[in-house]
Amino acid sequence: MDRRKFLVTSTAAAAALNLPTLAKASGGIDIFGLKSVSGNFASYGKFANQGSEMAVEAAGSVIGKDLNYRLLDSEGNAGKAVRKIKEAIEKDDARFFNGATLSSTGLAVGKEVASVGGVFTTPVGADEVTGSECNRSTFRWSTPTFGAVEQTLRPLLELDPSIKSAYTVTPQYVFGEALLTNTKNVLADKGVEHVGNSYHSLSEKEFSGYITNAAAAKPDLLILLNFGGQSSTSLRQAMNFGLKNKMKILVVWSAGLDQYKSLGSDILEDVYLGAQYWHEVQNPGNARFVELCRSKYGVNPVYPMAGDYIGTKIIIDAIEKAGSDDPAAVISAMEGMTYEGLTGEETIRAFDHQAIKDYYLLKGKSKSAMSDEDNFVDVISSGKSFPDENASLCKMS
Repeated sequence: MDRRKFLVTSTAAAAALNLPTLAKASGGIDIFGLKSVSGNFASYGKFANQGSEMAVEAAGSVIGKDLNYRLLDSEGNAGKAVRKIKEAIEKDDARFFNGATLSSTGLAVGKEVASVGGVFTTPVGADEVTGSECNRSTFRWSTPTFGAVEQTLRPLLELDPSIKSAYTVTPQYVFGEALLTNTKNVLADKGVEHVGNSYHSLSEKEFSGYITNAAAAKPDLLILLNFGGQSSTSLRQAMNFGLKNKMKILVVWSAGLDQYKSLGSDILEDVYLGAQYWHEVQNPGNARFVELCRSKYGVNPVYPMAGDYIGTKIIIDAIEKAGSDDPAAVISAMEGMTYEGLTGEETIRAFDHQAIKDYYLLKGKSKSAMSDEDNFVDVISSGKSFPDENASLCKMS
């Protein structure tokens, strides 16, 4: 690839093959991808890894230095992720990082990277990332839970004023608690009764009991606050119990196209879904990304690809803007940076390092209404909702 040194190493793969971890490449710039390529979130991590690979491979080099991509497998575990970040910092002088699947991992890793003044971009959702636990090193592309709820639940309630009651199903960890708090606030503001909530663990795989509880409460709206495979299982079981014919269903934080393919149009039809990204949105940045993904993998991009592609590209663009790979200079370049993103023009706020971007409310289509095999949804609305600086809990030192 001409001057491109595209080095990818996986801790899991190295262990399986009894190979040593790659040594630090000399003279280049290493970007480390923290991805859950094994464990409970391996399917997400696979796509996230492809996103970062595409960004590094497409750029090739920056400020006259070759870019090298290095994979760290978090295994979907915050403790293991932090240990591997520490090892990369100590052994490889690592300073540039992207990724994390779970909010708990993102928060822990952000603190570790900040301790050495590095740069960390992440797509995780908990409000604390750019709120009460913000730091100079951490930047977030994805809309936080506040904006996800504001741009899905609020417009849906305004679209259908007949909704007078709602039931929630919530994963009991930092991300789920944040979604639930914001959901309760919107329901109260719109005068909609919250008739109940079912908590479940992050390892839960059986949701029939929670769906039975929701059915018994007879709400007008079932709100699923879980993510990925857990929200898919919840939706399938809601379908089996016939809930889609008895109430509206909203998945506040869906995983996008890959999840929709696994569910199919029969389940998705008339279900409302929140999404960070949708490949059919028209703007120059997304058009380039979609073409890049189709060319390399022969498919339309899914959300994990998008989030980690743009997070990695932001680091590369900021190095170019700074004219330096000194992390302090790159952080300064990223603060206030405006760029052509995947949702249109996006800006990273200087005071909390949050990327200001659209979040989407989608509605599932019938199979007969789909224009192609990936056209599962229509975009109902989109918009930006973020706490302003006066309301923000972010107080950077």
